[in-house]
Amino acid sequence: MKIMQKKTVVFFEVEILDAKTKDKLCFLDKVGNIFTFIFTLYPQWYPARQSIRLDPKGKSLKDEDVLQHLPVGTTATFYFRDLGAQISWVTVFLTEYAGPLLIYLMFYFRVPFIYAPKYDFTTSKHWVVHLACMCHSFHYVKRLLETLFVHRFSHGTMPLRNIFKNCTYYWGFAAWMAYYINHPLYTPPIYGEQQIRLALIVFLFCQIGNFSIHIALRNLRPPGSKTRKIPYPTKNPFTWIFLLVSCPNYTYELGSWLGFTLMTQCLPVAAFTLVGFIQMTVWAKGKHRSYLKEFRDYPTLRSPILPFIL
Repeated sequence: MKIMQKKTVVFFEVEILDAKTKDKLCFLDKVGNIFTFIFTLYPQWYPARQSIRLDPKGKSLKDEDVLQHLPVGTTATFYFRDLGAQISWVTVFLTEYAGPLLIYLMFYFRVPFIYAPKYDFTTSKHWVVHLACMCHSFHYVKRLLETLFVHRFSHGTMPLRNIFKNCTYYWGFAAWMAYYINHPLYTPPIYGEQQIRLALIVFLFCQIGNFSIHIALRNLRPPGSKTRKIPYPTKNPFTWIFLLVSCPNYTYELGSWLGFTLMTQCLPVAAFTLVGFIQMTVWAKGKHRSYLKEFRDYPTLRSPILPFIL
């Protein structure tokens, strides 16, 4: 957040208080960036871990916010909160996605100490098990490559504690699913090849759709920019779902896991799909509300994640 100098000189006095204790941290009466100023006084609080608010329990101000544009007078009081140690989004994504890829493969190859010793490094006789491994690996390799080459993050960091929470979720579910799918006693889906082939079509269709949405979202934001725009369908037919849904990347993600559930007919996969759907619905609703609040001309026909339903 910045204090900018105008042609008509206006002097601002900014007092920074601790949001919890209300103790005075610093006082600023010159042009400059408040985050940088706090960092010079308190080196342990680098800008990424700072939260500056108009109210102790209010919303954090953005780095690009300008004091003259905020609802304050020439004398303003702001509240500081330490967000804790931070880690980059890229690092978190790479860690949480690489884990499931490697963990699943350990179960697939039946490394020792997972199943009975007689099954060490044996392979399943069911072709759906091998197909499931290819699909699961494809999904997470895709996610890793998108993290490196496609995604543009509006926020550079997140709290360090999130990496432990996220990895527990992704790694734990990956191990649970992989254990049963690759188990020597695993049985294929009840409807056989027809069910598996249908599931594969659903899975691949939604994977392509998810990638198409990520490319469309990437193209909305120039490199290094935090600009937000309304996403609209492009010439790619997979993006036409933007006509009905605000977050079709989550819609396609849900479809992919529904396809994987149908393919494996495995309860842990169904549980992962359900939990993921609940979480993605929360994210989609939040982003949908943000779009409606930020853009007055936002299409009213759109739903957060499921057309006309949710």
